[in-house]
Amino acid sequence: MIQGLRALFFSKTMTIALKDGNSNNSQVRACNSVGECYLHTVEVVGSNPIAPKTKQFSDKCSSLSFTFDGYVYNPLEYAWKNHEEYLNRFVKPGARVLFLGMNPGPFGMLQTGVPFGEINAVKNYLKINNQVETPRVQHPGRPVLGMDIKRSEISGKRLWGLLEKLFPDSAKLPEFCAVVNFCPLGFLDSGKTAKNITPDKLLKNERKALEDLCMEYLDYVVSYVKPQYLVGVGQYAKQHLEALGSKLDVISIIHPSPGNPQANRDWEGKVLATLKENGIWN
Repeated sequence: MIQGLRALFFSKTMTIALKDGNSNNSQVRACNSVGECYLHTVEVVGSNPIAPKTKQFSDKCSSLSFTFDGYVYNPLEYAWKNHEEYLNRFVKPGARVLFLGMNPGPFGMLQTGVPFGEINAVKNYLKINNQVETPRVQHPGRPVLGMDIKRSEISGKRLWGLLEKLFPDSAKLPEFCAVVNFCPLGFLDSGKTAKNITPDKLLKNERKALEDLCMEYLDYVVSYVKPQYLVGVGQYAKQHLEALGSKLDVISIIHPSPGNPQANRDWEGKVLATLKENGIWN
């Protein structure tokens, strides 16, 4: 079954060709057992090419092995419904700016499947609220509660809070920006505190295998969105945007994590100033 298509199956053999772009319609060529073929139009419901590409990327990342003492989470598996809806509604060609984060945080995307996915922003601003499954393996001290989580992720609250001030109607957001993460995996050590391990702390060969996949996907996302500006949320993201070798301007904004001292005093004002200095926001 191809998700996102509404069609009538009236023959044993069917060939489907989807248009690449923003059109809601596609042509279907269907042939019956005596060789009679028909062309008719079907509606593509809430889908775009980035979703299947992302699913392939997720599967490749899940096939990697890591030897650190801890747990690996892939929210593109157990929170795929939320992530797929997010991609279809908020990552579209024509966005002026691509914001790139590092990887999922334990109280944000690891729970909701949305980049910087602070629970209230996901539910109330982005209006995404699908069922999140339970990962096959998870740290006993850091279970995935999905859309029932009560704890707010500060990074996501700050980032989506700023975007909500600029665009109170989230339906207008894709015209300005798309927000994605470089790496889809989250890493928590096995200790009682389930300390978050960022990708740059992985063993060199394991990190390289992961980052190679992430770079390939990032290149696709940039070519798909075709932004005018690339913005790294933090220096790690900026470095990988620069590594693309794109002719686009690459800048960074202060990462909104409360673990970053610069973010704890007027993060919003500092970010707006950076965006204005670079002609991204008036």
